[in-house]
Amino acid sequence: MGAIKFMFMGGGNIMDKDKFGLSKLSASMLNEGTKELGSVKFAEQLEDLAITLDADIRLESLHIDLSFLKEYQDKAVGYLHDLLLSPNLTPSALEKVQKRMTAAALNKMSNFDYLAQLELNGILFANTPLAHPSIGTPKSIKTISLEDVKKRLEDALDIERLIIVMGGDMDIDKTLESLKPLLEALPSNKPFFTPYFSTTQKPETKVVYKDSQQAYIYFGSPFHMKDLEKELPLAKVMGFVLGSSGFGSRLMDTIRVKEGLAYSAYMRIQLSRIINCTTGYLQTKLENQDKSIALVRGVIKEFVAKGITQEELDGAKKFLLGSEPLANETLSKRLTTKFHNFYLGLPLDYDKIMLDRIRHLSLQEINDYIKSHVEINDLSFGIVTMDPKIQEQKEEKKQQMAPKDSI
Repeated sequence: MGAIKFMFMGGGNIMDKDKFGLSKLSASMLNEGTKELGSVKFAEQLEDLAITLDADIRLESLHIDLSFLKEYQDKAVGYLHDLLLSPNLTPSALEKVQKRMTAAALNKMSNFDYLAQLELNGILFANTPLAHPSIGTPKSIKTISLEDVKKRLEDALDIERLIIVMGGDMDIDKTLESLKPLLEALPSNKPFFTPYFSTTQKPETKVVYKDSQQAYIYFGSPFHMKDLEKELPLAKVMGFVLGSSGFGSRLMDTIRVKEGLAYSAYMRIQLSRIINCTTGYLQTKLENQDKSIALVRGVIKEFVAKGITQEELDGAKKFLLGSEPLANETLSKRLTTKFHNFYLGLPLDYDKIMLDRIRHLSLQEINDYIKSHVEINDLSFGIVTMDPKIQEQKEEKKQQMAPKDSI
């Protein structure tokens, strides 16, 4: 089994400008086969040879994943070559993808978690591409033309922006040689420079009223990072204990176990070349909304002020060190880890370095680090809930319909 990943930096939705969903739609067009074979025949030929070839986007990149059995490697590379040099950029393919994406976007508009996350993104990253949905909106998707897609792919599929990740049962030199015709055919004139988007320093709360039976509460804050290589192990332990570990985390222990206000409550620290921030979420009953928000603020404030206990540090170490084999159990996971390290400017084996640093982390060191991050108290909230006036009306109606005691 072998795998080749083409990562085109600058191919993600941070480059959509006012064409929300353009990068996602353009990547989806690459899943419609070649112009010569069309989507159905192209997919059938791949399936017959157990080859998978998929395109999608992340915030910053357009990635194309190719996996294959060793005996079909040459044919797999051939299909990749044909797809990138002659994608099925036709009106019929565009219409098909637009309909599918429009349906998905409409479906998301009834997903209250999604809407709350959008509100939070709009606060944390106002006036940036991150404030808009990567899938676009029904309106924006319909305005995207075939020329828009062609121009987007022309810009994105540039060898100056390409990072190749490969592994498995293959000869690397021979594989690179087989890729040479494709690489030589790609344009080479549009280097990409990674932008950085600062998180808002002014906490804000936005509320959207829907006919919801629950309150969907999403929250986030800035996270100041000076030295990623040095701080990443500390941030990982900090985030684990505060909210990313699920049961046993401070947030879950307080909000679900002690107070019984929500089924789950999470918070994690997001670190990349583009953004550094914290994000979290919980879902609770309408009547518990304000209390839950106050508890989130209180838990985080106490966490920053007092740090963690030795027991919490030992538990974090045990889990993070013990879960390492699972993090690299498949070829895909191992390749993703290597790429992630490279992308962040870290040593390729940084995951091992990080685990060693976590293993030797002292309570004093982690608590000094936690207490230095007072900025995570500057919480913004995106909330989807029911209008209080409608809540009152429903409650009054409920009381009126309740059976009255007979005299």
